[in-house]
Amino acid sequence: MKKVLFCISIAIFMYTLPIIAQNGGWVSLFDGKTLNGWKQMGGMAKYAVENGAITGTTVSATPNSFMVTEKEYGDFVLELEVKLPDSSTNSGIQFRSHFNPEVNDGKGRVYGYQYELDGSARAWTAGIYDEGRRGWLYPLDLNPAAKKAFKQGVYNKVKVECIGNTIKTWINGMPAAYLVDEADARGVIALQVHGIGNSGTPGKTIFWKNIRIKTSGIQPSVFPKGVYVKNNVPNLLTEYEKTNGWKLLFNGKNNDGWRSTRTTTFPDHGWEIKDGILSVLSSHGDESARGGDIITNDKYSAFDLSFDFRLTPGANSGVKYFVFLSNGNTGSALGLEYQVLDDKLHPDAKMGRDGNRTLASLYDLITAHKPGNAQHAIGEWNTGRVIVYPDNHVEHYLNGQKVLEYERGSEAFRQLVANSKYKAHKNFGEDKEGYILLQDHGDDVSFRSIKIKNLSRK
Repeated sequence: MKKVLFCISIAIFMYTLPIIAQNGGWVSLFDGKTLNGWKQMGGMAKYAVENGAITGTTVSATPNSFMVTEKEYGDFVLELEVKLPDSSTNSGIQFRSHFNPEVNDGKGRVYGYQYELDGSARAWTAGIYDEGRRGWLYPLDLNPAAKKAFKQGVYNKVKVECIGNTIKTWINGMPAAYLVDEADARGVIALQVHGIGNSGTPGKTIFWKNIRIKTSGIQPSVFPKGVYVKNNVPNLLTEYEKTNGWKLLFNGKNNDGWRSTRTTTFPDHGWEIKDGILSVLSSHGDESARGGDIITNDKYSAFDLSFDFRLTPGANSGVKYFVFLSNGNTGSALGLEYQVLDDKLHPDAKMGRDGNRTLASLYDLITAHKPGNAQHAIGEWNTGRVIVYPDNHVEHYLNGQKVLEYERGSEAFRQLVANSKYKAHKNFGEDKEGYILLQDHGDDVSFRSIKIKNLSRK
């Protein structure tokens, strides 16, 4: 009998080996029956377990609610499935997050990285938000192809990968966000029910199931080519970015690659490089009175340009592209301009037409339509981006949100030029190639993490 039992035990062990191997180090965070290992924090939304899923139901007049893991996690791959009830429901999955017990009248609040769950037409599911802190880190405008992956009214497959300072997300197998950030190395995972105030509809239920995590033996997953990386480590390119053709225009150390618009060398005054930051120094608002504008040594035609900038109160500057030089260049050289401006304090914001001289606008031509959460405060770093495609379609972004687009050289574009300060300049903005320029408008403005990718047809 002992021999028979031994053989049965061996048989059972051998049968379970493939199952153990298939698990591959994955650990379930939800047993499908109870909320063991979880605790509710923040608001008073209703959490329960129904048919093998954690449910979260909206409740009026309560702040954001979170069902939070009792453990913290550092490097991991997280997978789960989630279903939203309709297009008006917003939710999220926190990771590497924390709890501040002092806010919300003592109810506290979870803050940190959030995988966005967005059922609206905006379609930013799988974007990365910094809950209770910095706001949007990776809006899905940065990866439009991923906007189509989320499905309404059915379970969607979520994946989050955190390794070191690199965060990647997927939705239904579609690569979505690629973020490099060093704010948090570890923290809790949480399921959010977004607060609806007194005007939202209570009783709407979100479903999460099959929640599992892997914390050992993980390797970085491959992302396809062409996904924009939001890299918050100053003046650094990841290997992925380098492989995809990005290069730094400012190395954080010296003025290599830049020169004055007036001479063939870099200005000997009026600009400063310190602590990885390239700054134009104040001349009390006198445009080009000190160092003057600086331009890249090289010209560009089709490109993807990204740059961080920081304004001082009331400051004015700009990043120009398709810049051409004329004899003298005593003032600012001409070119299409991504406006860099303190909209509240600088008078230029109220000039031009319909706000077309405000931050991120195509200066004096097209107004940037900025949502309220698109701009960071004066004194904080913002990220600008200009994409010029080979077919002359152009897009401006502010902190990852697309704020305008146009067709360079189109009849509509030419009509805008005809009604602008550039009307006397024949074929303005239509050159095949030009320099990238940082403007000296006489105010303290700083730049860093200036990077470019050549999109010209080979």
